[in-house]
Amino acid sequence: MNHGSIPVDQMTPFFRKLHGLGNDYLVADSLGGVDLSPKLVAAICDRHTGLGSDGILESVPSESADYGLRIYNPDGSEAEKSGNGLRIFAYWLVTHREAPSHFTVETLGGLVHCEVEGSIVTVDMGRASADPEAVPLAADTPLIDSELPDLGGLRATAIGIGNPHCVLFFDEALDSLPWREWGPLIEEHPLFPNRTNVQFVNLLAPDRLELRIWERGAGETQASGSSASAACAAAVGNGLCEPGRIEALMPGGTLEVWVNESGDVRIRGPVEEVGAMHLHPDWISRRT
Repeated sequence: MNHGSIPVDQMTPFFRKLHGLGNDYLVADSLGGVDLSPKLVAAICDRHTGLGSDGILESVPSESADYGLRIYNPDGSEAEKSGNGLRIFAYWLVTHREAPSHFTVETLGGLVHCEVEGSIVTVDMGRASADPEAVPLAADTPLIDSELPDLGGLRATAIGIGNPHCVLFFDEALDSLPWREWGPLIEEHPLFPNRTNVQFVNLLAPDRLELRIWERGAGETQASGSSASAACAAAVGNGLCEPGRIEALMPGGTLEVWVNESGDVRIRGPVEEVGAMHLHPDWISRRT
């Protein structure tokens, strides 16, 4: 059946597209009964034949927080936590769901506190940990500035902050390194049973880091709140930075990160709404 005559405003699902420092997500404003299966999520996120994004955010009920959030990677898998995803979701809640300026959100990676001040959103990301169970690691001992097996001597620090991260520090300019080749190898390394996000980091100053990011299920991204959190926490834990405010410079822009002596992390940065998009029923029928 040809649905071409359906008015655009009657098409569902309906998504709003927002980004935090170039890390873009689609917020499911109205799904119209459509189930976000892994296959459909991957099709929607495709930048050529879909709507295109680094992931999808879906509001769900929560019994322990003011709001609940499911986070989908562009390969259709689910993420436990996303710093920029949370900042985008918080901004959407305030601008389109009349949420207050302070509230809590439950994710698979734990409960977080959010604050929205205009276009600037702050999220308390929780406590970063190198404990093998917190990452998680397929090992009994933490990976702290240690060699990754079978990767040519690359040294890394594994951090869990509700989702897994592998942080590698370099003195060289990051774009002189083959980090795009290393990213997928580290993401799928057997040391990480749930795969991992990967951060390549250059210390520019005691309170400034430069990052390149390879995200689990997404690949190269312009920015990542949880990646910035993990990189800054690893820098403090390895004695490269003092606890306090650290600037995380990413290709999409700069995120403010605070890490205290206990490893608790808070991030702050801008969110921008790009626009809104509908999916055509014929398009959905060909992909479900």
